[in-house]
Amino acid sequence: MVWSRSDRSGWLASRAEIRGRISATSGIGGRSAAGARVRASARLVLLLLLFAAALPLAGRGKDKLSYGEGLAVNIPAPEGEVEQAVADVADNGVIRGTKEYNKDEFISGAKAATSSRVFPAWTEGGKVFYKAREQALDPRHFKDSSDSGTLVVRYIVQAQGEKNSVLRINALFKEDYRHIVHQSDGSVESAEYQDIRERIDAVELMKRQNAEALNERREKLEEKKTSSSQAEAGAWPVPQSEQPAVAAPVESHDDTAPSGTTLVTSQSVPDQNQPTQNQLATASGQSLEEQVKDLRRQLERLVKDPGAPLKSAPFHTASTLQSLPTGTEVLILISTPYWYGVETHDGQHGWIMRDDLVQK
Repeated sequence: MVWSRSDRSGWLASRAEIRGRISATSGIGGRSAAGARVRASARLVLLLLLFAAALPLAGRGKDKLSYGEGLAVNIPAPEGEVEQAVADVADNGVIRGTKEYNKDEFISGAKAATSSRVFPAWTEGGKVFYKAREQALDPRHFKDSSDSGTLVVRYIVQAQGEKNSVLRINALFKEDYRHIVHQSDGSVESAEYQDIRERIDAVELMKRQNAEALNERREKLEEKKTSSSQAEAGAWPVPQSEQPAVAAPVESHDDTAPSGTTLVTSQSVPDQNQPTQNQLATASGQSLEEQVKDLRRQLERLVKDPGAPLKSAPFHTASTLQSLPTGTEVLILISTPYWYGVETHDGQHGWIMRDDLVQK
């Protein structure tokens, strides 16, 4: 095929036009892709900025939830029992859930108090207790705490019916120099509540075991009374093998015997050496009484010299119910590895260290 000059010129022009269109199209596509990448980068930067701005807000929300909330809990125990446990903890000399140095387990040297300037006055009813430690050095678990100051724990006990109580615990640290008050993150409140709850549980356990021991003693006394009554009435059953033998009637088949006459052998006479019913009853009654006495002797103890305190709970820091002088007799109701739950002659229940008692 032979092309003319005009045909060749037209083909070249068409080819150039097509190339131009392709180049123009490629430029548009490149610009579109570059724009998409820019927009994606902008969105990513915006998301990063929003995330960075949200972090302080989340941190502030966490601080608000963690610090200064304190602890409020409902306890299934009468108000008097909860108050006694709280008073014992407020007077135990330590504040748990915080420390001054890493090697410490708690802060010692605390004292019970009836009021505190660190807390505002409480006007919503209930019984209020305080425990304070002055010159505490940078206690842990308080927000932004530093320097030395006064650490105070406040306990509030409120009755909720006859068998339930509400306990509120809050802890604050106030610097001596700047007078700034720092709030707790809840560690002190939780640890102090655990100590209080253990004491309440110990008292409840003692009450249950005391009730069981009293029921058992009543049952033994009832058995003893029943046995004594049976012995006095001579109602002790005699075993069948020990009953005197009685011969059965024997009819005579002798035709010479008088009409209407029946020959019967005489009853055998009881053996004089065989113990009578009253004798058996007396012997059995004495044996039972001796067993009761032996059991009581095993449970009785005497207080050693120079005497011992009767505690309200099996803890050294528990309140002292009374001081028992040397030689005081007590009855053991509960036995633990280190303590005895006892009852005195006047009906007082409490706890005494095992080492403070001696066998009667």
